[in-house]
Amino acid sequence: MRHRKKTVKLGRTSAHRNELLSNLVCALVDNKRIKTTAPKAKAARGLAEKMVTLGKKGTLAARRQAISTLKNEKSVKELFETVAPAFTERNGGYTRIIKLGRRISDSSEMVLLEWVDTIAAPAVEVVEEAAAE
Repeated sequence: MRHRKKTVKLGRTSAHRNELLSNLVCALVDNKRIKTTAPKAKAARGLAEKMVTLGKKGTLAARRQAISTLKNEKSVKELFETVAPAFTERNGGYTRIIKLGRRISDSSEMVLLEWVDTIAAPAVEVVEEAAAE
C-alpha cells in the first residue's frame, strides 16, 4: 500500500528529481508552455502552482523561497512580475495539461503543460508588424 506517499520518483535520485522539476517550472515560466512526458508534467504542475502562490504573496521572503527552489533569479523575476499578477483573481488551478498522443520513439505519453490564463504574447508581435508597415 502506498498510503501517504505523494512523491513521484520518476526513476531519479531526490537531488536529480528536484533539479528536473525546477528546470521544468523555469521553462514553463519563461516559455509559457512546455512539451514533456505526462508523469513529468503531473509532477511539475504541483511545484508550478506553489511558485505562483508564492508570487501572489509578493513579499521578499516569498521571493527568496522561490529563488531557493527554482535556482534561477531571471525566472523568479518573470514569475513575480508577469505570471503571478495574471492570477490574482484565481484561487488555484493555474496550469492545464493537454494530451498530445504518444511519442514515436518510445511510445511515451506526451503532453503540453501551459498556464490557464495565457499571457498575450502574440499581441506584441501584431503591434510590431503594424509599426513596421
